[in-house]
Amino acid sequence: MPKSRSTFAALTAWRRRLVSRAVQGGWRWVQEAGAVSAEHPGRLRFGRIGTGTRLAFPQGTVFGEPWIELGEHCVIGEHVTLTAGMMPGLDLGAEPILRLGDGVVLGRGSHVIADTAVTIGSNTYCGPYVYITSTNHSYDDPQVPVGKQWPRTEPVTVGPGCWLGTGAVILPGARLGRNVVVAAGAVVRGEVPDHAVVAGAPARVVRSWDPERGWQPPLRTPAPVPIPEGVTPEQLLALAELDPDRS
Repeated sequence: MPKSRSTFAALTAWRRRLVSRAVQGGWRWVQEAGAVSAEHPGRLRFGRIGTGTRLAFPQGTVFGEPWIELGEHCVIGEHVTLTAGMMPGLDLGAEPILRLGDGVVLGRGSHVIADTAVTIGSNTYCGPYVYITSTNHSYDDPQVPVGKQWPRTEPVTVGPGCWLGTGAVILPGARLGRNVVVAAGAVVRGEVPDHAVVAGAPARVVRSWDPERGWQPPLRTPAPVPIPEGVTPEQLLALAELDPDRS
């Protein structure tokens, strides 16, 4: 009896491994087939989708695509919401409402809600679950439920080269300059100057760049050593092999 039980357990484990491999392989195929790109837009008809841009599958809520322009080589993670207009089926006019520059990255589960103009500059990276919106609820009448009051909208601009940490919230009217860092969980409203680091709710500037004095307050970690020009990926790999401290 113990031998039979052991044989049965081995067969069960073997069958489970086969099923697991089949499911994982099938899911990878579904993800590849369901991804959206300029060559394979599927049902989505964006105003523009640049070369090399890819929306991972499964996508989040997407509507108002004719008024959404995506630059080249953008990476849109799974379950990312992209909307133009307050609801599907609206005529939003001749100009795009939501614009992503080249090389923008939107992490998994992020939302970009553009009821009026939202622009995200080139090479801006967003961590997972970032929320960018041009619309907010109003609370003018204390007797009426907030959700039933007409919302207010203001344009949002995120400059090029920014980094928005996990769970950051960018509120209507926000204007982020170039190369701004938004800490995880920060809630940003108003104007943020170039080369600033903001944190908190509401977010405030905690570090900024001065052309003469550098970062103020100074960084607590040493600056990274830049890679010399002309170094190839193969050469970097060869250097890593020579490093005795590499993990």
